[in-house]
Amino acid sequence: MRALRVVGLHEDGKSIVCEDPASRTRFLLPADERLRAAARGDITRLGQIEIELESQMRPREIQARIRAGESVEQVASGAGVTVQRVERFAYPVLLERSRTAELAQRAHPIREDGPDVQTLGEVMAHSFGLRGHDYSQATWDSWRGDDGKWVVVLCWKAGRSDNRAHWSFAPGAHGGTVQALDENAEVLLNPNAYRAPRTVRALDPGRDAVIQPTLDSIPDEPVAKVIDAPIAEPEEEAEPPLPADEPEEVAEPAPRAKGKKNHPIVPSWEDVLLGVRSQRG
Repeated sequence: MRALRVVGLHEDGKSIVCEDPASRTRFLLPADERLRAAARGDITRLGQIEIELESQMRPREIQARIRAGESVEQVASGAGVTVQRVERFAYPVLLERSRTAELAQRAHPIREDGPDVQTLGEVMAHSFGLRGHDYSQATWDSWRGDDGKWVVVLCWKAGRSDNRAHWSFAPGAHGGTVQALDENAEVLLNPNAYRAPRTVRALDPGRDAVIQPTLDSIPDEPVAKVIDAPIAEPEEEAEPPLPADEPEEVAEPAPRAKGKKNHPIVPSWEDVLLGVRSQRG
């Protein structure tokens, strides 16, 4: 390894001129951050610079990742470089993605009987109108998939939910064709199948509401005043006199069967068969 001698600063102010003492050959050494760190003896800073240089991607790799659908921030974060460095190479690819999304809106959706007469943008505008969504607030984007085909995405917000619909786009004559890739895309391509939700009639609170009484709402009933009054004793009714010419017939009591003391009366066998009771003393 040959040793060089520092001659001075170059005219551009960004390089240092070094010379070989033996052959008088001169060399230019860039005055970058690595040279400054080496001159200071900062080993830690030299290691950080080496990691940053190794993590820097080539411009072609940056464009390939942007074309595949990643954002500038995602590429910069994954590569460990600044956003400004990625933007320099990502700008042409971002224009390509935007242009492809515009072309896809002029393409014709594929139906069961062939391509539709209407374009994808016209069908989406009609479908959004039926659902009460603002089509002007929706955004389009595109990227190239692993198979080399373009994928178009429509993003919109309904209420608090973020929604997406994807189609595959094949450029061609008369604007090309698009084909649905998920359920949202299929539903949006069939606006006639959409049914508006039924409205629910509000109840009339004055007519339909039933107010349950509470203990506090029941009025206090007046307590009846008790008046002491003398109770009249009922008068004894006089029995009507019996006629004198008609003697009263006194019914003779039926003779009672006499039984022995502490012994029940046992009917005879003839009484049981005939169903009568004989008089036994």
